[in-house]
Amino acid sequence: MAAHDKLVVDNDEYDYESLPPNFSLAANMVAGAFAGIAEHSVMYPIDLLKTRMQVVNPTPAAVYSGIGNAIATISRVEGYASLWRGVSSVVVGAGPAHAVYFATYEVVKQAMGGNAAGHHPVAAATSGACATIASDAFMNPFDVIKQRMQVHGSTFRNISECALTVWRNEGLRAFYVSYPTTLTMTVPFTALQFTAYESLTEIFQRRRQMAYDPLAHCTAGGLAGGLAAAATTPLDVIKTLLQTRGASTDAEIRQCRGLFPAAGIIWRREGLKGFFRGMKARVVTAAPSTAICWSAYELAKAYFIRIEEER
Repeated sequence: MAAHDKLVVDNDEYDYESLPPNFSLAANMVAGAFAGIAEHSVMYPIDLLKTRMQVVNPTPAAVYSGIGNAIATISRVEGYASLWRGVSSVVVGAGPAHAVYFATYEVVKQAMGGNAAGHHPVAAATSGACATIASDAFMNPFDVIKQRMQVHGSTFRNISECALTVWRNEGLRAFYVSYPTTLTMTVPFTALQFTAYESLTEIFQRRRQMAYDPLAHCTAGGLAGGLAAAATTPLDVIKTLLQTRGASTDAEIRQCRGLFPAAGIIWRREGLKGFFRGMKARVVTAAPSTAICWSAYELAKAYFIRIEEER
């Protein structure tokens, strides 16, 4: 995160990108929850398209040639509302998960000196990676439910029905079979994203010579998110296979147990191109999502800062 943006609280300087030390952990978590719900809800339809496009061995009715074709086909055949199927899982899970995420991020960043003046990409990357490990442990089951509801032909009416069905048919393992793959993807994703964001924000603000520039933060967040999303798409495809395996009619996919077996299935059936299914949709989702997430987080923090100063 950028180190130039500062505000004065009790005559001490703090990095704008983190809440001052006199703020409670609860404030951090509320700001993070707000950011998570805003990020995932706004971009949800594109996330659904990404899942549909990443499914290995899809039914003929679920084969799409691109984002535009997918939106038109789904809206025409299943109804526009189907683009939001499973969004309740994101709303329920993303709030607490992002609360944990940003709370961990702020604590680790402060401990590593990332709030001091100067450029601290290592602190940003490490705090982001730690935040991801903590939040993904909470979010993974909700992500499984979300993707089960997103796939073509899903008949689940709500997240409770989906969760109970997965539990009864596949057990607890189904909710975490993709967790190692998720971490393999999200740790480098977050480290790359935070490092890029820190560096880009530093460059943009130096060029514009402004202490705090919302446009610079938004632009840096979007570019960093898009870059990280493109680089980690192969792991996201593997994760999708593992999380939707229970909805597949393919025996080999249903019996898949981990990252390397899943990668083998994709390689044998589709080759290298199979690992980049849905990359455009993933980038289109990640770039604005990152910008929305950080903008919402900073907005929530600014609100808490104003409330504290008015006391």
